[in-house]
Amino acid sequence: MTSGMLTLRAAHPDEAAALTELCLRSKAVWGYDAAFMAACRDELTLTPETFGSSLLQVAVRDGRVIGMVQVGIAGEVAQLDRLFVEPDQLRSGAGRILLDWAKAAARQVGAVVMIIEADPGAAGFYRREGAVDAGTVASGSIPGRCIPKLSLAL
Repeated sequence: MTSGMLTLRAAHPDEAAALTELCLRSKAVWGYDAAFMAACRDELTLTPETFGSSLLQVAVRDGRVIGMVQVGIAGEVAQLDRLFVEPDQLRSGAGRILLDWAKAAARQVGAVVMIIEADPGAAGFYRREGAVDAGTVASGSIPGRCIPKLSLAL
């Protein structure tokens, strides 16, 4: 369900717990069981330290945080660390707006490429946005699982 205009603002460290829960709700849309989701919790947890080491924005609609994006920068390479949208806001355009912000923010600090290690269910979204397959990487949460690695020219 969408209604009001979407705005972006900086994420605040005191939102870490709420943003972690948003990430988990969004990840769960791909039908993972409780054991899988529990295994992902540590990797998806934002800490106050996260806010000092990366660029973070939240999407807000009608006073409610409905999405978030996190980008790490290492020279000319940006890493899309997180992009999650509330399940009831999927296909509302929020993900595209957050990704557009991430690309612009990365370009502004000198990045020329963005690496995305995507959930297999989300990889299609990134491909539609211009990302290309660049192999696979080991999951940070599930031993033995590989996930798509994508590259997006900035």
